[in-house]
Amino acid sequence: MRQSMTGFASGQGSAGRYRWTWEIRSVNARGLDLRLRVPDWIEGLEAALRARLGKAVSRGNISLNLRLQAEDEAALQVLNSAQLDATLSALAEVEARAMDRGITLAPATATGILGLRGVLDSKSGDEDSAEIRAALEADFTNVLKSFCAMREAEGEALQAVLSDQVDQIEALIAEAAALVDARREDMSTRMKAALARVMENADGADPDRVSQELAMIAVKADITEELDRLRSHVSAARDLLATDSPVGRKLDFLTQEFNREANTLGSKAQFQPLTRVALDLKTVIDQMREQVQNVE
Repeated sequence: MRQSMTGFASGQGSAGRYRWTWEIRSVNARGLDLRLRVPDWIEGLEAALRARLGKAVSRGNISLNLRLQAEDEAALQVLNSAQLDATLSALAEVEARAMDRGITLAPATATGILGLRGVLDSKSGDEDSAEIRAALEADFTNVLKSFCAMREAEGEALQAVLSDQVDQIEALIAEAAALVDARREDMSTRMKAALARVMENADGADPDRVSQELAMIAVKADITEELDRLRSHVSAARDLLATDSPVGRKLDFLTQEFNREANTLGSKAQFQPLTRVALDLKTVIDQMREQVQNVE
C-alpha cells in the first residue's frame, strides 16, 4: 500500500497503577528520522519502539511521545541532587552574566526549578520495569496500526492525485505532438521569407551554404527526442505508481527529468501554440513534484 510521509495517531492505556498517553506525528523528510521521548527508566523500551517504527516505515521525520504517569507518582518523586546542583550553577552563571550587561531577570522560584527536566526523578530505581514495558509494547501495537493506516489513507489520496497528473502530462504530450506539422509549416514559411531577405541583401552569398545553415537550424529545433523522452517518463511514472514499495525518491528524480524535457521543449518551441503547451506542461510537473515530496 502506498504511504504518505504525513501521519498522526494517538492513544491511551493503563495497567496496574500506571496510565499513559501516546502521540505519533510524521512529516516529510529525505530519509528516516526517528525522535522518541519515552521514560528512560524502562529498560529496553526505546530500542524496542524504535525497531518497530523502523520496520513499519522507511521515510519521514517521525516524533513519538509517551507520557507515563503513576497514580502515586507524587509520593515516588525523588530529588536528583546532582542535577539540582548543576541547574543552580547554570542559573547563577546566567544571572551573573545578565547583571554584567545591566539586564535584570525575574527571580527563579523553587516550583519553577523543580519543574525543570531531571531535577525530580519520578521513579524509584529499584522497581522492575519489565511488566510495564510489556504492557506498553502490547498497547503500542494498536497505536502503530492507526498511525500506518492514516499514512496509507493519505498515500491512497496521493496516488489518485499523481495518477491524474500523469494523465494530464500524457495529454499535453499528445497535444504537443499534434502541433508538430503545423509548427513545421510555420517554420518553413518563416525560413523561406528570411532566406529571401538574406539573398536580396547579400551579394555573392553561397546558396548551398545558406541552405546548410537553415537545415542545421531545423535539426536543432526538432522536438522529436523531447517528446519521446517525455513519453518514456510517463511510462516510468506509471510503473512506479503501480508498485507497493516506497518510490518517493525515484518519483522525485523522475519529476526533475520531466521538468528538464519540458524546459527544452519550451526553448525549442518557436511557435506560440507549442509554447503554451510547454508552459502548461511545466505547471503540471511543478504541481506533481510538490505532491511527490510527501510520498514515502
